[in-house]
Amino acid sequence: MAPWSPDTPCSCDCFASVPPASALPAVIFAKNSDRPRDEVQEVVFVPAATHAPGSRLQCTYIEVEQVSKTHAVILSRPSWLWGAEMGANEHGVCIGNEAVWTKEPVGEGEALLGMDLLRLALERGSSAREALHVITVLLEHYGQGGSCREDPTPFCYHNTFLLADRTEAWVLETAGRLWAAQRIQEGVRNISNQLSIGTDISAEHPELRPHAWAQGWWDGQGTFDFAQVFSLSQQPVRMEAAKARFRAGRELLQQQQGGITAEVMMGILRDKESGICMDSGGFRTTASMVSVLPRDPSQPCVHFLTATPDPSRSVFKPFIFGVGAAQAPQVLSPTFGAQDPVRTLPRFQTRVDRRHPLYRGHQVALGLMESEQARGQQLRQKQRDLEQEGLAVVRGLLTRECAPPAQELGGLFQAFVEKESQAYA
Repeated sequence: MAPWSPDTPCSCDCFASVPPASALPAVIFAKNSDRPRDEVQEVVFVPAATHAPGSRLQCTYIEVEQVSKTHAVILSRPSWLWGAEMGANEHGVCIGNEAVWTKEPVGEGEALLGMDLLRLALERGSSAREALHVITVLLEHYGQGGSCREDPTPFCYHNTFLLADRTEAWVLETAGRLWAAQRIQEGVRNISNQLSIGTDISAEHPELRPHAWAQGWWDGQGTFDFAQVFSLSQQPVRMEAAKARFRAGRELLQQQQGGITAEVMMGILRDKESGICMDSGGFRTTASMVSVLPRDPSQPCVHFLTATPDPSRSVFKPFIFGVGAAQAPQVLSPTFGAQDPVRTLPRFQTRVDRRHPLYRGHQVALGLMESEQARGQQLRQKQRDLEQEGLAVVRGLLTRECAPPAQELGGLFQAFVEKESQAYA
């Protein structure tokens, strides 16, 4: 495994607001995915499916046993891998993951990526708690490991997760096969590339405390603080930076408690001063997501996804599971089959162009924003207007004031992707 260095990319931020912190009776989830700056994220829709007994499933590096039925999911994922950085399923479950390093060594062997675990949990879990159980069972059986970036130099880490549904949120933090989880039934919570569960542990691996005692990390008698016991004694520079982002994110959430909306979450994801909207050297926010999960089961969950980097200059577009939901081709990256560098051994010896059509148009738009002030301002205004149009549709839907016909909901994301593509053309 490559040595960890202060310049190693390792930043993401996830947020959740649970009533009464939200301005409406809904759980609100958000994530910025911060990755190598040239990595492309695509938005992938996978319909619900049934599978034959004994089926096997190829994930990024290894195969696992398939289950008999999988849920429909919408995923924002680095286009070279099978899993996802963030996503949601048809039952209103949302998950985001983060890189973390602990006292438990990161193995070099290929296993399930944290991003694979995230997708598997969305496909198999009908609640946040059920999705958490899916992850911990798979973690125990298969372990986590393998390079997490498209590069011949391996880059490996363990994972933390923020899971949410219509009623609550959970934080799941791992160290190898060990884990601790915290249930959030009200208020706000965020995670940022560090262990954050202290003594308030709602569930844990049965060997968590015995292992800590055996390693000499805990005396077996005093208060058990998971983050304190399992965090590295000497934190690398970027882990210290993650602490600053964690504190800033918590403060931004607390300032808005009781009034948190999708727009408030989008504003937090766009905050550059805190580093939450990342653009640092070879690393940046490559995609973003905000979800509104109403407590009323008769109301649809709405998931806003950018499919493009830098949320401060991107459009959050609404996706709703429903009749007509399908893959938007403009946000789907090209595929390379058996010749893909992730499939040929040794892996990642060559590079391929994974840019999807919307990403290409967005790149041109970003260039104009930076080089031609007048044209750039016009494009940014088009982005704002389009996003406001989507937010207005969702507000009308959730307040039942002006809801689009049910048969149009499934095509909402596709319609806004086409409008954004036209703006860049």
